[in-house]
Amino acid sequence: MTESVGEKRPVIDAVVVVEGWSDTQRLALAVECDTIETGGSALGDEVVERIRLAQERRGVIVLTDPDFNGNRLRQLILTAVPGVTLASISRDEGRAEKDNPHKSLGIEHAPVTVLRRVLLEADKKTKGERTASDIDRSIMMACGLMGAPESREKRRILGDLLSIGYGNGKQFLARLQALGYQKKDLIEALEGGQDGQND
Repeated sequence: MTESVGEKRPVIDAVVVVEGWSDTQRLALAVECDTIETGGSALGDEVVERIRLAQERRGVIVLTDPDFNGNRLRQLILTAVPGVTLASISRDEGRAEKDNPHKSLGIEHAPVTVLRRVLLEADKKTKGERTASDIDRSIMMACGLMGAPESREKRRILGDLLSIGYGNGKQFLARLQALGYQKKDLIEALEGGQDGQND
């Protein structure tokens, strides 16, 4: 079954919180969106901080699996970051059609059309706005965040300052772009975070 091949995917302005990488991959077939992965049903402090920041800057849609752990995770997020928008699919929509001896449920099994519909409906409820970032790979390199011996440490410092967490160069750039950060934000944070020494 070919799903959404060659179709123009609608853009979701809010950031979508999902449980894992396979969910992100599935959503990419349905819509164009940025995701935050919780890494399962646990909810670490760094992930909470990233969700809180995304909620402030763009709005957040929470789309977790239609099972016990997914419901628990939704409640944890709602408690930690009030005001997020909840989206959901039914258990039937989240059940794999074949090769599923354990009857697993998940966003990664849902039909693309269902995911598109629930995300478009949820996106209308958020007040999210997608701001284009002017940061690209060359700016990351010019700021010493990629391709330099101290890049890793600079990303760690900046990730803490901006509450986006640590990531490799590619992940870090994607997070900055997703949240609409500008080159001036990077420079100000790096200068402030390193006591004015921007080497």
